[in-house]
Amino acid sequence: MKSRHDGLLYVGPATVFLFFVMLVPLAYVVYTSFWAAGGPTIAAYHRLLASELFLRTLWSTFEISVSAAAASMLLGYPIALHLARQSPRKRAIYMVLVLVPFWTSILVKSYAFTVLLGRDGLVNHALSVLFHTQVQLPMLFNRFGVIVGMTNYLIPFIVFPVLASLLAIDRSLYLASEIAGAKPPRIFFQITLPLSLPGVVSAGLSTTVMSLGFFVIPALLGGRKDAMMSNLVDFYTREALDWNMASAIGVILLGIVTLAALGADWFRRRSTRRVATNSAESGTKQGVFA
Repeated sequence: MKSRHDGLLYVGPATVFLFFVMLVPLAYVVYTSFWAAGGPTIAAYHRLLASELFLRTLWSTFEISVSAAAASMLLGYPIALHLARQSPRKRAIYMVLVLVPFWTSILVKSYAFTVLLGRDGLVNHALSVLFHTQVQLPMLFNRFGVIVGMTNYLIPFIVFPVLASLLAIDRSLYLASEIAGAKPPRIFFQITLPLSLPGVVSAGLSTTVMSLGFFVIPALLGGRKDAMMSNLVDFYTREALDWNMASAIGVILLGIVTLAALGADWFRRRSTRRVATNSAESGTKQGVFA
């Protein structure tokens, strides 16, 4: 007979690990942001909120993160949709193919993009051959290069949560809609997309949050105007040696991400509840595709 302490036995080691690896460092960062040589202070927050560099970098970080997450969603959703329609055997093979680029070091992939996207890189060379003219599109050391590099890294994090939501959809809904004469576009917008929304919101939020902390890709593929918060933290810790400011940046970013996560969770619950209510009312009164 199982004891009530069995759960603690399973969860305890992971809880202790997370406490020392995540919560303790996080608490120290918060402490450092409010503590300077002279004692407790909020001077770092005043300096940051009054700094044009910080505000510009913060806005740039959110622009790049949302753009990369949106581009990853536009590319990753069709991949997940295609995988959901395959047999389990083929799906397993395709899932490995999706993961293969993820196994490559982000540093190696970033250097590879410098070869692909440079003014004399493979992409511009291919365009020159195709259009029979010299093409030198500026795709490197700017925002475009950063978004391309981040999108390449984030696609697997879109595919698998969305795929899980797509596989959880009851197949009988598709069969019923086809029998009722619904066309594929209507099936997608009334069944597939609404019911996969939890995976879409989860994947979109996770990729956006991950994008906020990117460091290598902006440093190698971006320009001076494309610096992100991680690059600013690196400046304060490695060059300015101001841990108070660096910690304050981390705390502000953590607060913004927490609010965004709560908002996304509220939106997901509301959307899921609305889809369930509409489906029930429609099915009771006249059928979904009547």
